Amino acid sequence: MPNASELRDLDDAALADALRTARRELFGLRFQHATGELENTSRLRQAKRDVARALTVVRQRGIDVNKELSR
Repeated sequence: MPNASELRDLDDAALADALRTARRELFGLRFQHATGELENTSRLRQAKRDVARALTVVRQRGIDVNKELSR
């Protein structure tokens, strides 16, 4: 996942795609954690931060993320 300055350089569609990817990864990690398959639990914390970082940039821009993600 890109850092915050790299996320700010993305256009709206690419930012929405990065958020979509981060959320998918977080979902997969949560699923692996629940089933006991996740070995590196620190990755779960990092994935949460990645989603939060992307959402922060989205909110700073004032993008309607639900509209962008529905495409």
